[in-house]
Amino acid sequence: MTSASPTKEQLLDEVRQRYAQAATAVGGGKATGCCTGDATVDESFGAALYDSTDQEVLPAEAIAASLGCGNPTAVAELRAGEKVLDLGSGGGIDVLLSARRVGETGFAYGVDMTDEMLELARANAEKAAATNVEFLKGTIEDVPLPDASVDVVISNCVINLSVDKPKVLAEMFRVLAPGGRIGISDVVAEDHLTSDDRADRGSYVGCIAGALSKQEYLTGLAAVGFVDAEVEFTHEAVPGMHGAIVRATKPVA
Repeated sequence: MTSASPTKEQLLDEVRQRYAQAATAVGGGKATGCCTGDATVDESFGAALYDSTDQEVLPAEAIAASLGCGNPTAVAELRAGEKVLDLGSGGGIDVLLSARRVGETGFAYGVDMTDEMLELARANAEKAAATNVEFLKGTIEDVPLPDASVDVVISNCVINLSVDKPKVLAEMFRVLAPGGRIGISDVVAEDHLTSDDRADRGSYVGCIAGALSKQEYLTGLAAVGFVDAEVEFTHEAVPGMHGAIVRATKPVA
């Protein structure tokens, strides 16, 4: 007899607990693995995907708390004066890097649902002397910002963890100003893999089982109004599933 599949609420609670534990571990000076939850080094995830220049300008705790599968700030082509939103901002590494790129005339927001991560991110911002940042408590399915309030949305290996991905895509579209864009790093499956195939390759909280396929991403972005969407595989995380860059634009009209 097979066990019942977890509910959306159970998955959400599992994700919240996982990232609360990661923040607590980093705050206590302990290493934490990326997505898997142990202390192993996996070059498919985490700080290894940031170059030494980025790492040198940030607090060690922000680097240690990096649990992503890419470096979205390196692909979002951020410009001075822009307002940036990071969905699932964790320990704040991508918000702090974004704040440096947009400069004093720009601003970087981070949204996270985990109190422990928000506390860590705010402490990291203080250590980095970053004044053009704000970390907000909320979910990526219900972003606590008004319509058309940012120029760029980034995210690092978080959308695969959402239990309502169409809502996340719609929220990205809502908060972007016309002509705004997304630059996202995420785990993405090859189109031939079924949901069961993805689950066989890794857990939901491990950033694998909940991943969208490439075509599912493109279809979902188009459905909420994005144009010029593209998904580019960058490195294989597990067989048939890749770290990927996802880009799209909100039409001006």
